[in-house]
Amino acid sequence: MMISSPCVVSLVWRLEDAQGQLIDELPEPMEFFVGGDDLLAKVEEALVGQGPGFSADLNLEPEEAFGDYKAELVFFETRDIFPAEVDVGMQFEGPPEGSTTPDLPPDVLYTVTEVYDTHVVLDGNHPLAGVALRLSMKVEGVRAATPEEIEQGSVAESVFTLAPNQAPPGSVLH
Repeated sequence: MMISSPCVVSLVWRLEDAQGQLIDELPEPMEFFVGGDDLLAKVEEALVGQGPGFSADLNLEPEEAFGDYKAELVFFETRDIFPAEVDVGMQFEGPPEGSTTPDLPPDVLYTVTEVYDTHVVLDGNHPLAGVALRLSMKVEGVRAATPEEIEQGSVAESVFTLAPNQAPPGSVLH
């Protein structure tokens, strides 16, 4: 079966930054929905029309991946609105309760990047925002999508479904 929208592909890959530093690796095949929200547009473009065994090395500029880094998505909040155990790396969906910053976008996942006695720094950028990426991928399999997958536009929560201003749970990319 050739890859076309909609279908499901099984991929293995290695993701690095432009300097060759490993960011994520999928040594075992993982399924992704083609034609929905599971893959970045440039990745889908490379896959469509291909079949099992296809491999590619893609260079993804920030605007093709997780967007440019936006300094305006970094905020300082008073320490007292956070739980006592707040720590670097913790994430909050939307502004934390009691936020004193009026312009905190509500639909962003914020990552705590620094904790001080009087304030906490929240970053609404994706951890890979502003980073050029290298993706080496190989198609291990292709199958028809189920009606449920077509309806939800995904096989599951994807590594690439995050908006450029969101940070992923789990590994760097999920």
